[in-house]
Amino acid sequence: MGDAMEMDKRAIVELAARYVCPGRVNTFKLLGTQPPVMGRREGHYFWDLDGRRLFDVHINGGTFNLGHRNPEVIAALREAVERYDIGNHHFASGPRARLAETLARLSPGDLQYTVFAASGSEANDIAIKTARRATGRRKIVSAVGSYHGHTGLCLAAGDVQNASYFLSDGAPDEFVQVPFNDLAAMEEALAPGDAAAVLLETIPATLGFPMPTPGYLPGVKALCEKYGTLYVADEVQTGLGRTGDFWAVEGYGVEPDVLITGKGLSGGIYPMAAAILSARVGDWLFDNGWGHVSTFGGSEIGCHVAQTVLEIIERPGVLANAREMSDRLGAGLEALRQRHPFLLEVRRNGLVMGLRFDHEMGGAMMTAAGYEVGLWAFFAGFERSVLQFKPGLLIRREECEELLGLVDKAISLCEERREIGAAGR
Repeated sequence: MGDAMEMDKRAIVELAARYVCPGRVNTFKLLGTQPPVMGRREGHYFWDLDGRRLFDVHINGGTFNLGHRNPEVIAALREAVERYDIGNHHFASGPRARLAETLARLSPGDLQYTVFAASGSEANDIAIKTARRATGRRKIVSAVGSYHGHTGLCLAAGDVQNASYFLSDGAPDEFVQVPFNDLAAMEEALAPGDAAAVLLETIPATLGFPMPTPGYLPGVKALCEKYGTLYVADEVQTGLGRTGDFWAVEGYGVEPDVLITGKGLSGGIYPMAAAILSARVGDWLFDNGWGHVSTFGGSEIGCHVAQTVLEIIERPGVLANAREMSDRLGAGLEALRQRHPFLLEVRRNGLVMGLRFDHEMGGAMMTAAGYEVGLWAFFAGFERSVLQFKPGLLIRREECEELLGLVDKAISLCEERREIGAAGR
C-alpha cells in the first residue's frame, strides 16, 4: 500500500491510460495540459502530485460543497466506523430513519419518503420508476442538453448522445426532450396527457448553467398539474445550499413531487444520494416494500456522515454566507467582464455560476489556462464556451479575492494565446 501511495504522477497517468480511462487522459492532452492527479487536499484546495496547488471551483459537481476533507465530516466518518458498517438494506435502521426524517423536514412541500441510493444516477432511475408507477404512463420529458446520470433510465432521459452510443436510448415516444426555458414546447410535450414526469435540473449543469427565465419553472409545475404529470426536481448539483436556499427549486417557488439529491450529500467522503418522494407518489413503498433495493444505498456509515452534512448547512449564517459571497464574486466577475472582452457573460444564482466566453471552446481553453495559474474549473460538457464555476459553500471573503485574481490571470493567458494565434495566421 505504501508503494502505491508513493507512485509519481507520470506512472499513475500511464497506468490510468492503460487500464482505466484512456479517452480522458487523451482529452487532457488535447487541451494542452496534463490530467491532474490529486495528492494532498484540504478545504477549497487540492495539490496535484507535481506540487501545484489548485483552487477547486469544479468541486466534482458539488461533491466537495463543504470543502475537501471537511474536519467535521471526517470526524463523523470516524465516529460512524466505530459503531456501524454498511448495515442491511432489508432492515429498519436508526441512521437511515434519522436522516430520512431530516430530509423530509428540510424539503419543500409534502415530500415525506426517502429512497436511498449510492449515486444521483440511481436516484434518478428511482424517480422515473416511481413516476411511471404513480401515473401508469411511460413518457418522460426532460430538457435538451440536460444530464441526469449514466445508468439505464436516467441516461435515456438526459445524455442522448451517450445513450445512443451504448444502444440505451429508449423508444422515441418514451423519452422526449424540449428546449429549456420554452414553456410552449413543454406544453406541446405534455398536452397529449401521456407523460409520467417532467425531469428537470433546476439549473442545467452540463448545459453551462443557463438560468431559468422568470416564471419558467412555476410555469412547468402548473403544466404538470394541468396534465397530470409529476414534477421531478434534479438537485444533484444545485441543492444543499448552493443557491442560498436549501434547495434551488425553493427559490423559484416550486414544490416538486420528487426531489433528487446526491454528490454533496456525501460530504465528499462517503457515496450518498436519495430520491425524496411525496406521500402521494410514494405509495408503492406500502404495496411493494422491495420494489427498489440497493445494498449500498443508505449505508449506515453514509447516513451518519450525511446527517452531519445537513447539520452544517442548517447552521445560522451558512446560507446567508452563500448569498453574500455570491454577490461579492458576482461584482468581481462583472468587473473582469468589463475589462476582458473574452468574458461575455456571467450566469449566477448563489454559488452556482457559469462563465461564457467569446469562443466555442472558451470554457475548455479556460480549463487549461486555469490549471496553469492554479485554478481548477471544468468546462460544460454540452456547451464548451462555458466554464462551470462553483465555489464551495463555506468560502470566505479573502478566498473570494484570491479566486478572482486567479480568474483574471487565466483570462489574460487565454487572451494572450488568442493574440499569438491570430498573429501566426
